Amino acid sequence: MWGPSIVGFGRYHYRYGSGREGDSAAVGFSPRKASLALYGLTYGPEAKALLETLGKHKVGAACLYINRLDDVGRDVLTRLVRSGYRHVMAELHSP
Repeated sequence: MWGPSIVGFGRYHYRYGSGREGDSAAVGFSPRKASLALYGLTYGPEAKALLETLGKHKVGAACLYINRLDDVGRDVLTRLVRSGYRHVMAELHSP
């Protein structure tokens, strides 16, 4: 668990140019009132092409939002999760 409402998998350490740093999940999800928020799925090299075929969704600054699982292709969503996880763990993971 990451906070009270985010279920996440993997862990990476981030550090911004401002000096702020912390730890976060590589990928995760949170059931919000308006939609399901998915984290870490929009960064990988395959993300743009996969998002074009996903189905009904919205993309925020760092999140992918879907209203219902039935609105998206589950195989495409699975590929987004795997791609996002691999990307974060390979590119951003710091021991």
